[in-house]
Amino acid sequence: MVVGDFANEVDTLVIGSGPGGYVAAIRAAQLGQKVTVVEKATIGGVCLNVGCIPSKALISAGHKFHTAKHSDDIGIVAENVSVNFDKVQEWKSSVVNKLTGGVQGLFKGNKIDYVQGEAYFSSEDTVKVADENSATTYKFKNCIIATGSSPIELPAFKFTDRVISSTGALALKEVPKKMVVIGGGYIGVELAGAYSNLGSEVTIIEGAKQILPGFEKQMAKLVEKRLKKNNVTIHTDAKALGVDESADGVTVKAEVGGEEQAIEADYLLVTVGRKANTDELGLEAIGIEMTDRGLIKIDKQTRTSVKNIYAIGDIVEGPALAHKASYEGKVAAEVIAGEKSEIDYLGIPAVCFSDPELATVGYTEAEAKEAGYDVKASKFPYAANGRALSLNDTEGFMKLITRKEDGLLIGAQVAGVNASDVIAELGLAIETGMTAEDIALTIHAHPTLGEITMEAAEVALGSPIHIM
Repeated sequence: MVVGDFANEVDTLVIGSGPGGYVAAIRAAQLGQKVTVVEKATIGGVCLNVGCIPSKALISAGHKFHTAKHSDDIGIVAENVSVNFDKVQEWKSSVVNKLTGGVQGLFKGNKIDYVQGEAYFSSEDTVKVADENSATTYKFKNCIIATGSSPIELPAFKFTDRVISSTGALALKEVPKKMVVIGGGYIGVELAGAYSNLGSEVTIIEGAKQILPGFEKQMAKLVEKRLKKNNVTIHTDAKALGVDESADGVTVKAEVGGEEQAIEADYLLVTVGRKANTDELGLEAIGIEMTDRGLIKIDKQTRTSVKNIYAIGDIVEGPALAHKASYEGKVAAEVIAGEKSEIDYLGIPAVCFSDPELATVGYTEAEAKEAGYDVKASKFPYAANGRALSLNDTEGFMKLITRKEDGLLIGAQVAGVNASDVIAELGLAIETGMTAEDIALTIHAHPTLGEITMEAAEVALGSPIHIM
């Protein structure tokens, strides 16, 4: 039915179908809105197709290969173990397809219309969606922008067949004999770890004084130690200067320790951050306010300076995390539906799927002190946990940050096997206002890694059982 001058009128138009966009669309549909999702690339966005999911599949494959080759100490001896990388990539793609297919099914089940094309704002309530053949205008009551981010391309390191982004690294047809990684943040470290476990000789060039500068030094050191043990060369406080490329490899010029080096490799992976996908939407024409970093300004209800347009995920302030985008998507949908909802990042976790895994939620010790809190930091080692011992993976620790006045948990850091799962309980504890005593009094199943949380809480209370 044509309403006014438009054949395509919707209650809520969502631009982008990644973890922010598709979650926002489903929540909006649940709340009774007529929803259309517009996607420029592939359903599921960066995370499902060329980010979180395929990278974790590759990391998992690397772990399994490395474990098969290095379990002699527990009596498991495997001979002639090899990698069929074509099969690895085929399996990785099957994981992606299952998830993206699942999103398509959820759209269908929630009566959400899905449109392939590139969106451009014509006015504060209309968007033109163009594909290769035509353009269609959509009129909306409300719009949620969830266009995500893209890898930053450096002028001296333009992406080619041999100079690749994280997207290219996930689509390689071979395990490189040698790889250089510029950037020792979480993406660079995760992919360096995956390929080193698969047999690559990897060199990391990081400009900061440590890899993983977003994590505490003691946590990053554990990862650095494990990478070096796996024959990864790490240059910190270093600078990549340029690259010469040939048909079968690259030579990377770098300044290391004040001296210039030439490092030869099959591929150069550049992971120096990501930029918000906001340039080609026509935001300036409709008066949406931006930050100096090219991010969209929003309020606590994810509303932009244009009252019926909302923005979520990597294109707004805050960490570029898929779960942050999903959370904001729910808030945006609920605000549009008239509910009293707003964003609150009190217990938002960050995880690096390194080896060992790193996870943090709430304040670090340093951040808490800077914020004016009088805190106690309480650590418990993985080495004193029975489950970690039975997994033969005992490197790491948990640290709880509690207020001295009342024992309230305001932060936690975990470095060790399955830290990505262990952090969930700590996020819940912070969100619900639990104290160290509350956690210590919670009975945890034995033997599990979850017991580390209980034991660290007992350290905070001054009554640890399994360490002195």
